[in-house]
Amino acid sequence: MKVRQDDRVKPINHQVPYYSQWESPALVPDILDGTLRAADDPLWERSGAADEEEYEYWSWRLCGMACLRMALDHWWGVAPAAVRLAEECQRAGAYVRHPDGRLDGLIHAPFAAYARTRWGLHAEAVAQLPAERVVAELAEGRLPMLSVHPGIRTLAPEVPRTGGHLVLAVGADDEALLIHNPSGFPDGSQRAARVPWGDLDRFYAGRGVVLGPPPY
Repeated sequence: MKVRQDDRVKPINHQVPYYSQWESPALVPDILDGTLRAADDPLWERSGAADEEEYEYWSWRLCGMACLRMALDHWWGVAPAAVRLAEECQRAGAYVRHPDGRLDGLIHAPFAAYARTRWGLHAEAVAQLPAERVVAELAEGRLPMLSVHPGIRTLAPEVPRTGGHLVLAVGADDEALLIHNPSGFPDGSQRAARVPWGDLDRFYAGRGVVLGPPPY
């Protein structure tokens, strides 16, 4: 998954709108450190949740929906409410919600099918998505959703595993991949955050969903 040092990456930086998985991006540090409950996000109603507790439940699991909102706004100029999108994805089989509160997902293949049929996007679940292909997809105007460990927000020196969180690749150059991170911090790790190529493997599970404009 490495970009070879002798490869040259023509700088790419797609101007994609940013959405956090929480409705108040400035409050993400407080929510993540437990200082503020997500249910107390003053903008929770924008999510489309029925109440604060439903928002609390979904907001921790909306990284994929935040990425989808970014892509939809970029190509269609719309950003439907995140929880409403999640409910649609649940009906499409991309989330499986269990009676005990556990949630399976985002499951890539049914999500890609949903994005194609519901929104007319190019969407492909890719089990092996190396860095070179991520760059190639970006160069073609597409936006890969990548499965990474959430520690990517601070470039943590050690993480227990790869994957578990979704970010949207929006650009690249010789030195770094640029990502919009739905759970990033407002001090620079939310929008077009730079992830040096040498650090990417520490977080990246090597799989994702490639989103693109309508294939026509």
